[in-house]
Amino acid sequence: MKIFLAADHAGFQMKEELKSWLAELGQEVVDLGANELDPDDDYPDFVLPLANEISNDPDARGIVCAGSGQGEAMAANRFKNVRATAYSAHNLDIVRLSREHNDANVFSIGARFVSLDEAKEAITSWLETDLSNDPRHARRIKKFEDATST
Repeated sequence: MKIFLAADHAGFQMKEELKSWLAELGQEVVDLGANELDPDDDYPDFVLPLANEISNDPDARGIVCAGSGQGEAMAANRFKNVRATAYSAHNLDIVRLSREHNDANVFSIGARFVSLDEAKEAITSWLETDLSNDPRHARRIKKFEDATST
């Protein structure tokens, strides 16, 4: 699976660790930056290109590492076909539901709130969980995809 990665200064170190870990798992990893630690960078500079890639490649996934993961998910969700979920509290049930019910294709991690090991455990669950076959979920996803303008 192709996985796009992005991070601002708050998630830079986590992104670097996840990049090598995902590659070791056999994933195709595309790093969209940041390419160096810059305490003055802005997350939209990295999240928006990632969201654009996901918007145009329905089979790909994206992982964002930043401070809270909240604003990053909001920015990503402005793009058609992007369904970003924010992860800043270790709860694997919520992670699974983001895939089963919402077919989340971007995972936005609050690197200031979860450890690297928690992030790896959550990412593993997220990557291994498929969308439910229940038609109500597909129907609901279509409704918000139809409403997205970008």
